[in-house]
Amino acid sequence: MLIDTHTHVHSEQFNDDRAAVFERAQAAGVTRMINIGYDLPSSRASVGLAQSNPMVWASVGIQPHYALETSAAELAQIRELLAQPRVVALGEIGLDYYHDRAPHDVQEQLFRQQLAMARELDFPVVIHSREAVADTVRVLDSAARGQAGVMHSFSGDWAYAEACLDVGFYLSFSGPVTFKKAVELQDVVQRAPLDRILIETDAPYLTPHPYRGKRNEPSYVAYVAEAIARLRNLSLDEVATITTANAERLFKRLLA
Repeated sequence: MLIDTHTHVHSEQFNDDRAAVFERAQAAGVTRMINIGYDLPSSRASVGLAQSNPMVWASVGIQPHYALETSAAELAQIRELLAQPRVVALGEIGLDYYHDRAPHDVQEQLFRQQLAMARELDFPVVIHSREAVADTVRVLDSAARGQAGVMHSFSGDWAYAEACLDVGFYLSFSGPVTFKKAVELQDVVQRAPLDRILIETDAPYLTPHPYRGKRNEPSYVAYVAEAIARLRNLSLDEVATITTANAERLFKRLLA
């Protein structure tokens, strides 16, 4: 029993075979998945998908890419979506200095607004952070201690991992952990507390070996779990049990 804690199956890349994607996920042992919103339309789509498919749960939020155009009215609509059935988290939210589509202070303002909303409404947060390690840690340290959250598709070194763990967050690993040259990331997997590890695909992105370069899908989360099992000298069943329990602890509404 595996939970893909971060996927985007609402994406148009799945329009031609979405039903088959769900079937392959089930065949691979994936019993649940969390479909993640990153702006208002994708958040609505995530909720709709979750309410129409018993395998799917939803997270809603606005990524830093859209910080310049996000209005108070849109944040109010995110708040309304959080009240919908089968919504388990607020995210993905955070900072992105790689795509750099909004000034950093504007990104941070949106990040803090959504962290505050999640704290008020008691939802865990799903963090997107790219080339913004120092500022991400600073914001989380000052604004997210005591909150539940996860670093989505963690890709940093052990020092960054320790800082996120110190705040109280989980680390979620995706396809890159299967890459031979991902030595730094594999070191984090080997050192991270087992009770703070999650697995995800970020489908249709970040496809694991041996399908790297092709469209990712939730069934491939099994390859992430297998890589973690090898790195931690555990069985696949043990990793499945551990990461499922972790996901249920973090996303407590999965059990509602």
